[in-house]
Amino acid sequence: MSIADGTTTSWIRRFRTGPDQDRRLVCFPHAGGAATFFHPVAMRFGPAVDVVALQYPGRQDRRAEPMIPDIASLADRITDELVRLSDRPTVFFGHSMGAVLAFETAWRLEQRGTHVPRTVMVSGRRAPSARRPDHQVYLRDDEGLLAELKLLNGTAMNLMEDEEVRRMTLPAVRNDYRAIETYQCVPGRVTAAAITALTGTDDPQTTVAEAAKWREFTTGGFRLASFPGGHFFLAEQPGPVLDEVGRELAQLGTPAR
Repeated sequence: MSIADGTTTSWIRRFRTGPDQDRRLVCFPHAGGAATFFHPVAMRFGPAVDVVALQYPGRQDRRAEPMIPDIASLADRITDELVRLSDRPTVFFGHSMGAVLAFETAWRLEQRGTHVPRTVMVSGRRAPSARRPDHQVYLRDDEGLLAELKLLNGTAMNLMEDEEVRRMTLPAVRNDYRAIETYQCVPGRVTAAAITALTGTDDPQTTVAEAAKWREFTTGGFRLASFPGGHFFLAEQPGPVLDEVGRELAQLGTPAR
């Protein structure tokens, strides 16, 4: 069953809708993240652009639903949801774990021959060929998990001081860390979509060199942009990062690079 333009579902969240939207931006949240993380993106580009933010199960209003513990299964489910949308020129934007999901979803859509994005923007994530097999945060206890979040300065740590917030949040964080830390890209898998890699110069999870390795995963164009800041540089530098997103959206009306 198709999803009508402007509709919100359990997976598909839209924060600013309007008529005559001829381009789409699909946003993939980070580990433990939710669709609401991309509300500022919708405010920047909507309503001219159809900004779709994905909501994974196991968080916020989907907290009671079973979480999906591996990247492949989650990408399969996302692909099934996206093909229900109208097909229009599209850019994918994924941060951290969301970057890998955006890449895997793009590849799956190419296999189906529909809803293929023009560009996949991979933010705050090293390429699959730059694995760190000793990084197994999901095996830590809750205090170890909280220490990782503090290092990344992601989830507002003042909120995590509340025991109820921790109880509601940490299961999704641990599940998503398990998914991304056990992920291994299928050898030789590439996308025909162009890839634009964005990274923070002080990100403890991704060096600029590791982000540059994403060029190995596309047969289309590749571009790399770095910004001052850590893992969540896009929250620290929202203007310049969204300028990069706007540049990719503007390219949807031109021949593929």
